[in-house]
Amino acid sequence: MPVRVCVELRLSPFKKLAFFPRVIWRKLCYICIMQGNSSIRDNLVWQIEAGVDECIGDAPVDRFAETAARLAERQTKQTPKTSQAPKSSANSGQMSPRSRTPEGADQQPMPAPPASQYSAPERAVQSAVAAAGAANSIDELKTAVENFEDCALKKTAMNTVFADGNPEAKIMFIGEAPGADEDRQGLPFVGVSGQLLDRMLASIGIDRSHYYITNIVFWRPPGNRNPTTGEISACLPFVERHIELVDPEILVFLGGPASKTLLGRQEGITKMRGQWFDYATPKLPRPAQAMPFYHPAYLLRSPTHKREAWHDLLEIKQKISQD
Repeated sequence: MPVRVCVELRLSPFKKLAFFPRVIWRKLCYICIMQGNSSIRDNLVWQIEAGVDECIGDAPVDRFAETAARLAERQTKQTPKTSQAPKSSANSGQMSPRSRTPEGADQQPMPAPPASQYSAPERAVQSAVAAAGAANSIDELKTAVENFEDCALKKTAMNTVFADGNPEAKIMFIGEAPGADEDRQGLPFVGVSGQLLDRMLASIGIDRSHYYITNIVFWRPPGNRNPTTGEISACLPFVERHIELVDPEILVFLGGPASKTLLGRQEGITKMRGQWFDYATPKLPRPAQAMPFYHPAYLLRSPTHKREAWHDLLEIKQKISQD
């Protein structure tokens, strides 16, 4: 009986599994792995190892095919423009006033280097720098992030998790990456760790109407793994531009990855926490005061460090009152 039920669930529409808790889902998967046929067993083993923990749709979606279709459509739109340029110059038959040679060679732009000259991570960073630099408001930056296709995490995530809170607040928090709850809702720090952070900040009189919060990565890594260096590098230009547009007086970096990335330091979070650093970029009108802080997920795993976190919260509260 368990085998028949599990096979029917595996072949039925995925939405019928939405009401099952994750524990029951994993137990059913285990039954299939132990007693089901080889094809179902192999599929479930692969999904579990890839970090799948719930069903989100009735049918699979090939995100890679969608991206390839968008890129192909974009290239077809750009091709006529490039083909018209040499025709106009060839039909003119006249030398440009600025041209010093009959061909007008020094007037022509330098050819762009071939795309193959750069690796995929380098192209992703270059694309992110261009898109982030063109944004002149937070809404424009959000649109640029949502349209960015050069970070592989976007292909496996449900939603883009941009930011939450008050962008006019003087204090801005930056974490590491969205989790499962954040991925479903499209908002940062709404899961268990986010609820702990809200309670901690409420203890010093701060709620989300008084602070702004985001992450150094805008999409959930599969299985809640740590984001890679390449994934962080692809998102970093957007994060830096995000800070410039918000222009906070105080920055709080939640966890080691955010602190190391934005401060450019190699020390661990236990050595950096509780200290104030200057954070500056060329487009910030003045340096912001930045403090590394324990990530709330770390505090859930290591509650003995809550005493140190409370001390750091009091430091943040004092800094807010001074500014």
